[in-house]
Amino acid sequence: MAWWKAWIEQKGVSVKSSPHFNPDPDAETLYKAMKGIGTNEQAIIDVLTQRSNAQRQQIAKSFKAQFGKDLTETLKSELSGKFERLIIALMYPPYRYEAKELYDAMKGLGTREGVVIEILASRTKNQLQEIMKAYEEDYGSSLEEDIQADTSGYLERILVCLLQGSRDDLCGFVDPGLALQDAQDLYTVGEKICGTDEMKFITILCTRSATHLMRVFEEYEKIASKSIEDSIKSETHGSLEEAMLTVVKCTRNLHSYFAERLYYAMKGAGTHDGTLIRNIVSRSEIDLNLIKCQFKEMYGKTLSSMIMEDTSSDYKNNALLTLVGSDP
Repeated sequence: MAWWKAWIEQKGVSVKSSPHFNPDPDAETLYKAMKGIGTNEQAIIDVLTQRSNAQRQQIAKSFKAQFGKDLTETLKSELSGKFERLIIALMYPPYRYEAKELYDAMKGLGTREGVVIEILASRTKNQLQEIMKAYEEDYGSSLEEDIQADTSGYLERILVCLLQGSRDDLCGFVDPGLALQDAQDLYTVGEKICGTDEMKFITILCTRSATHLMRVFEEYEKIASKSIEDSIKSETHGSLEEAMLTVVKCTRNLHSYFAERLYYAMKGAGTHDGTLIRNIVSRSEIDLNLIKCQFKEMYGKTLSSMIMEDTSSDYKNNALLTLVGSDP
């Protein structure tokens, strides 16, 4: 399923609101789990992974009202490592969490471009606006300006273009003539001549609707006798190549894109825990069930089975698996 349709699929939600919810006993359970020597991590998992994000916010308010302490700060003081990272991720409201991920990706020396590309290429215009608002409120600076300060060249341009959210178009209208013209323009500035006009690629990929781009990709393949992905790989490199390919992947099938992100977060030596946590947490109330189905279709194994093979301790056995839910 393409990205612009994925936001309306309720069947994709893996973490749902708990029925007959009351934040007060949940807050008390968490307080007791962290009171005294030692921490009852299972109690924390049982509460926080089985409540929606909105319910977690209510629990945090009840916790402060009952015990005079900030729940997130208390959790930080009691937990550590990957488990702490996961539980704290659950406590952030969605847009504040994504703003935090972007801020962390850019602060200090070096920028983790993959995180920035992932978020900007896969969110809708409304979501990007909310993320920008949360970013400015929490960090006192403009997300766009920070991206410009931390990146350069064509990568900076494509990220700023993506941040405008100009690809949204739910009406589904496609002008066949314009789609053909776009495909011809991409071929002319890419495969046909020596050297590539990167800005033409960026402009078309970042300003055309997803339905339109699907038609462009189809026409391009007829003209060039190769896929748009193959042309991007041969004509660009590095982070710009990754950004362009991510736009194409999200346009073709958003669930496949996230399945791939999760798979490669765990494949090979070591686990990219940030990618694993971010995508499971951020998609759990949107379309994680649909991503799980795509994962199984693409890799011949379930997401939960790969998590069990690749991760360890409470972080794996209970928290992540509870968020992922039952196998498709």
